[in-house]
Amino acid sequence: MNLPIVYHPDYVVPLPDGHRFPMEKFRLLYELLLKDGVADFTQFHAPAPPPQELIELVHTNSYVNAYCQGTLDAKAQRRIGLPWSPALANRTCVAVGGTIKTATLALQSGLACNTAGGTHHAFPSYGSGFCIFNDLAIASRVLQKQGLVKKVLIVDLDVHQGDGTAFIFQGDDSVFTFSMHCDVNFPGTKQKSDLDVPLPVGMEDDDYLLVLASYLPDLLSDVKPDIVLYDAGVDPHIADKLGKLALTDRGIFKRDMQVLTTCVTAGYPVACVIGGGYADNLNDLVYRHSLVLRAATEVMTMQKM
Repeated sequence: MNLPIVYHPDYVVPLPDGHRFPMEKFRLLYELLLKDGVADFTQFHAPAPPPQELIELVHTNSYVNAYCQGTLDAKAQRRIGLPWSPALANRTCVAVGGTIKTATLALQSGLACNTAGGTHHAFPSYGSGFCIFNDLAIASRVLQKQGLVKKVLIVDLDVHQGDGTAFIFQGDDSVFTFSMHCDVNFPGTKQKSDLDVPLPVGMEDDDYLLVLASYLPDLLSDVKPDIVLYDAGVDPHIADKLGKLALTDRGIFKRDMQVLTTCVTAGYPVACVIGGGYADNLNDLVYRHSLVLRAATEVMTMQKM
């Protein structure tokens, strides 16, 4: 079976010129996967926006209504950092649908990737840091509600702490949150994940991979999740504008291979999202985001042998 990949043209919407969120990366990632032969058209699945009541498994009704209808106040908009439009509201919901679909496909095939997702700074009643609705949290709740899983492990390797996700699942034994992030970075106020591993500024490939290897296998055997949701943010890269760690392309690829092989060979299905990544050179950034899909393709191929 080939790797299932989730993508929708609505993942890209116009933003004002010069906006620092690299919105074009989603379309460029889709095009790069096809151009490099990482994937063919048959592997792509298009998501739909979920019904509002599924978003409200995590977010408050008043926040969801205000965001979707464009009535959120200016301060709350500024905290998100993305200018509201009907297209962006639709995109937000489609991307959440994408992570739900990715997780469902991962349960069927052992591994699946969304070409968006990882909006881990969204809290129940507000958005933050380019994150509007928390797709990882919503997907976890939807799978549980549908009786497809009981226990979820969220492995968040974005360079920023998954503060919204940590807050949402505090005191909830059914979802284990693991965040490995740069200590001195956004968000200024950290939340308490089930396991936080704060990393020093400037950490390089080999040290990073050793730290990850010291936690992940034990975590899997302790938590025994029905699914792993993996946020493969590429902002730990040395060239990332918002990162402060020093991983290379090779380090990011080895990280993704390490996570996926460790989980899949132990029999745990993995749903990947691409998480954060910010760079002046968009082509370099898109290549970095493709690494998790390249790694996942390799792991799928190894599973068939």
